[in-house]
Parts: sequence; C-alpha cells; structure tokens
Amino acid sequence: MLDATVAKLLNEQINAEFYSAYLYLDFSNYYKDESLDGYANWFYVQAQEERDHAVLILQYMQRNDEKITLEAIAKPNKPCEKLSDPLEYSLEHERYVTSLIHRIYGAALAVNDFRTMQFLDWFVKEQVEEEDNADTNLKRFRRFGSDTKALYDLDNEMSARTYTAPSLTV
Repeated sequence: MLDATVAKLLNEQINAEFYSAYLYLDFSNYYKDESLDGYANWFYVQAQEERDHAVLILQYMQRNDEKITLEAIAKPNKPCEKLSDPLEYSLEHERYVTSLIHRIYGAALAVNDFRTMQFLDWFVKEQVEEEDNADTNLKRFRRFGSDTKALYDLDNEMSARTYTAPSLTV
C-alpha cells in the first residue's frame, strides 16, 4: 500500500493526465477547423500520449492495491483566437504538469517511497521532453508562422508525427 498522500496525488494525476488529453484534443480540433491538419495531427498524437500517461499511473496504483477514483474531466478552458494560442497554452500546461509530477515526487521522497520515486523517474524525464517539444513548437511558430509558405512547411512537418506507445513497464 502506498502512503495516503502519495496515493491521493497519484489519483489526482490520473485525472490531470486525462484532462491534458482532452485539452490537446481541443487544440487538435481548433487547428482542424483552421485547415492546419499537420498541427491538428501533432496535438492528436499528443492527446494519445497523455491518455497513456493516465493509464500508466492507473496501472501503477492497481499494482499497489490502491483504490482509484475517476473524476469528471473538466472542459478545456483555453480559448483559441490566434493560431499561436494552442502552442502558448501547451507550453504553459506542460510546465504546470511538471510541477504536479514534482509535487508527487516530493511527497514520495518525504515518506521514503523509493518504488514510487523510481516509477516517477520516467515521468520526470518525459516532462523534460514535453516542455522542450512545446517550447520548440512555439519558438518555430513565432519565427516562421507569419510567413504563409513557412507556415505551410511547418504544418506539413507536423503532419509527419506518429503515435508511439510509451515503453514504461509498471
């Protein structure tokens, strides 16, 4: 059994990861409506990854005989008015998710829960990649997005992203 605080935070993280998937589906829909299918694809793949993150945490809790409470997923609350909005919001959101992972890690450290810390190591590394991707996408859009030909090329590049399931074993 896990420490009660650690278990509570992990359970909350399941919901946060599902919310992330929902948010990124919303961004995908926004770009689809704007006929930027590559950006729509990029965020669709991102949504799949976030869903998998939730399931990984859920499975970890199951393996530790913890009760899981699935909460309602909040409606995405990031209105997109400019093409750069989802990119800016995604960087902000990934930084927030990093803070949540760090909070769980800190709670596990406080009770010497080395097993959970080891499990979370993958998520800590994943968040470095998530923030880097979001930052790079935003910087590239800021640099080239106002040029329609460059935006067309960026959109085509984003369409090449494919889904790869995480390789973490819980």
